[in-house]
Amino acid sequence: MDDSKAVRNTIKQLCASIPRVVVIGEANNGLEALSAIREVKPDVITLDIKMPMMSGIEVLRAMNQEQLEGTVIVLSAIGEDPYRQKCFELGASYVLDKTTELEKLPQVLSDI
Repeated sequence: MDDSKAVRNTIKQLCASIPRVVVIGEANNGLEALSAIREVKPDVITLDIKMPMMSGIEVLRAMNQEQLEGTVIVLSAIGEDPYRQKCFELGASYVLDKTTELEKLPQVLSDI
């Protein structure tokens, strides 16, 4: 779930390097993300903080309200994002800086 197609493609490529990981959906804004989570019920969700229509924080809040489950990996390009702690409070398992830590995604997925 990211508003950048390039980032979504990078995430898919990184996921393809892990045999047991299958990408089953994607979204380019928060509303699409929440809809996909409701419909597909993925085990793991990568979620951008800054997305059009609904932020990643708002998606996390909605997931909590609707008791939607899944391990959430939040991605942010803001570095020391002021919302980082809020993501953890709302149930995110990981927060990665997508400009410097995206290469860690395969290891994080392997650890889940």
